[in-house]
Amino acid sequence: MSGGVDSSVAAALLAEGGVETIGVWMRLHDVADTYSEFKRSCCSADAGEDARRVAGQLDIPFYILNLEREFGAGVLEPFLAAYQAGETPSPCIDCNSTVKFGALIGRARKLYECDAVATGHYARVDEVDDAAAPGGRRFRLRRGVDGDKDQSYFLYGLRQDQLAHSRFPLGELTKPEVRSIARRHGLVTADKPESQEICFVPGGDYRDALRERAGWEGLPGPLIDADGTVVGAHQGAAAYTVGQRQGLGVALGEARYVTRIDAAANLVQLGRREDLEHQDFEVRDVVFTAGRGPAGDGLACEVRIRHRAEPVPAVVRRLTADGRGRRGTWRVELDRPVWAPAPGQAAVFYRGDEVVGGGRIARPAG
Repeated sequence: MSGGVDSSVAAALLAEGGVETIGVWMRLHDVADTYSEFKRSCCSADAGEDARRVAGQLDIPFYILNLEREFGAGVLEPFLAAYQAGETPSPCIDCNSTVKFGALIGRARKLYECDAVATGHYARVDEVDDAAAPGGRRFRLRRGVDGDKDQSYFLYGLRQDQLAHSRFPLGELTKPEVRSIARRHGLVTADKPESQEICFVPGGDYRDALRERAGWEGLPGPLIDADGTVVGAHQGAAAYTVGQRQGLGVALGEARYVTRIDAAANLVQLGRREDLEHQDFEVRDVVFTAGRGPAGDGLACEVRIRHRAEPVPAVVRRLTADGRGRRGTWRVELDRPVWAPAPGQAAVFYRGDEVVGGGRIARPAG
């Protein structure tokens, strides 16, 4: 329970359905010692208090679990390292895979003898026949019914054993329906605003986290145009992301965007908008939801490179693989270009409403 309306309603639906339900709020970092001015953080002290109040309204047990160590190693450290390497991280994906459906499931089983973890994600899980799966059955991860709220993109990394013990009570609902249920139950979170920030960056600027948590100090370096001409100086490569337009400090008569970041050389390259259109790119650390890759070296699917981006038809082809054939590097070949596939961000593979896998964008192919 994050203290927001979605997880509150997820708990309410379970309890209303007769499921033995325990509310848990996770302490993940030191933001838990502060209060969110606009009540839009899921991890601040006021969020924890809202979660506790909802649990009281639902008459279910409530606990606080300290998972700071797991969050630090699995989410915070990779986040800081990614920016310092010139990439754009996806901390919510890491949090889902390693904390919410990793450490939390393990801790809940041990401490409370729980069978599953339920969250307020807008996604669905079901079980289907699959002759190639152990026991002839496997779990599918599917998009939520509400296309505007669907969060399956952030869940692509869940393994079969995690999906087997995951519940998404909101998967068949729309956001207005969730608000209505919250009001019907009289929940204190019924009209609470959406969480709109990275939970451990309450001010909204990730560079503050780099300074405070990683000791980063921006080292100025060359800002170059597409032809290699030095057109200015940047304030530290980690302060920029691929696709960025604002805050570049140059006026070249035509809009420029960050097209490449070379953290090792402390170099930031600019280009025109069309320079960021790519029809092919490489993806690393690829996993497949079924626990196995496609039978051949290619997979026909639709690929989404951002949470709200339109999925684009593509073929994903294996380039390298590890000993299990599940991870490694793959090449995404799209039917049409997408704009600014940023290294470090997730590319998620769909077939219809089913998530079949995904990985992290490595670089544009070429």
